[in-house]
Amino acid sequence: MRRVGRESRLSLNTPGGAVAALIVTATIVRLLMAAALGLGIDESYMVAAGRQVQWGYFDHPPLAWWLATGAARLFSSEAPVVVRLPFIALFAVSTWLTFRLGATLFGPRAGAWAALALNLAPVFGVTSGGWVLPDGPLDCALLAAAACLVHALPAERHAWHWWLGAGVAAGLALLSKYTAALVLAGAFLYLLTAPAHRPWLRRSHPYVAALLALALFVPVVAWNAMHGWASLGFQGGRATAERLYPAGPLIVLGGEALYLLPWLWLAMMMALVQALRAGPADWRRWLPACLGLPPIVLFALVGLWTRHVMFHWAAPGYLMLFPLLGAALERWAARWPRMVRGTAWATAGLLCAGLALVAGEVRWGWPPLPTARVHPGADPALDAVDWTALRAALADRPGAVVGAMNWREAGKIDYALGGTVPVICLNADRRQYAFVPQNLPPAGDMVIVATKPVTRARLAGQGYAVEALSPLPSVLLAGPGRPGLTLFLYAARGLRPA
Repeated sequence: MRRVGRESRLSLNTPGGAVAALIVTATIVRLLMAAALGLGIDESYMVAAGRQVQWGYFDHPPLAWWLATGAARLFSSEAPVVVRLPFIALFAVSTWLTFRLGATLFGPRAGAWAALALNLAPVFGVTSGGWVLPDGPLDCALLAAAACLVHALPAERHAWHWWLGAGVAAGLALLSKYTAALVLAGAFLYLLTAPAHRPWLRRSHPYVAALLALALFVPVVAWNAMHGWASLGFQGGRATAERLYPAGPLIVLGGEALYLLPWLWLAMMMALVQALRAGPADWRRWLPACLGLPPIVLFALVGLWTRHVMFHWAAPGYLMLFPLLGAALERWAARWPRMVRGTAWATAGLLCAGLALVAGEVRWGWPPLPTARVHPGADPALDAVDWTALRAALADRPGAVVGAMNWREAGKIDYALGGTVPVICLNADRRQYAFVPQNLPPAGDMVIVATKPVTRARLAGQGYAVEALSPLPSVLLAGPGRPGLTLFLYAARGLRPA
């Protein structure tokens, strides 16, 4: 009687139904967080500098910029929850694609575990899941490409639509972030090394799919060609050799483990080792391994000669390993159900508690951060506070032009002012602000806004001379229950390049 009851409950709570409930619940949490927190530095910069729609942008390909701008124009608002909506919606799709990918390769329960793990990994479930960043559309497009590929590979007939779908999705991934190329290279690595599916290399399907992906990427290449290869040069130059760091790969892998959560990373690595041991004979495990290894291995090796590897760069590689992790979790849950399910619930609770603490700290100053009281300018919660108080400070200066001392502050200022005031970045490193109108006023008169005091010497160090520099009343971005961030304002007269 008890056994039958369990089976009937399981039949009602199918893996697909559990994933649907996960998507709804997680989406509600992300919407609440999106409404509670202001835009971060990178988000503000992307929304503000991306108001002018272009075929390419300095930092990344254009898809994420287009999504944020499209949402703002559709709803006539740049409120944080509005510009984050496309990214929250895309992650809901990514969760379902992860489930379907895992279910196709290893069964529905493995797919459900993979979808759950994706949402529990902070680098995916938190940042890619709801922030205005290129990673959200990148993840969704890569998962769609992989899902098409797993249907195309074993198909003998009627495979064209799957290959074309993979090509379109791959092109959208390239339109999101350049690191998509590493995962796509893993697909050809798989075709070269998997005897069961190597015959596809003698057919036109994969090449047509690759040409379709490249065709979608052409606008990015054209934009770079017209702008001195600025974006490709910037991203390629971030891996410039400095000196030998023997421990660099371990530091990179350790940082990536923290971004994923160490226990999830360790379980994923165990599943990857099993896939590598099985080799090409087990194509269902070999395919995710081939897709995921290039970014993981490459950025670990880059750590040998530079310390500027950012730990989220390899995230597309780890994304491809979630089906392997889902299959491993399904096996382990069958052997040690209490331990695996307990760990999953504890991880979910830890993640939700962390999000609640962040939201509480930003909105209400609870719990108070000791470092915020000692060093107010280093308060990390202030990164999620919008600088909208500047609007009132500049209300009595119609027609003013605002100068910012770097691209980070330019993004926060520009977003806070809603595009109603021209913002100029007074720095050689302007990022996207180098490709939007940045004309100094004829007389060189402007209001400079900065988070640190501005002097003639500081302006000279950034390549500008000024006839007169007069302080204006500063603006305090008050943090609830703690010191906030002071914005220093100056009236600059006769500002010009030195």
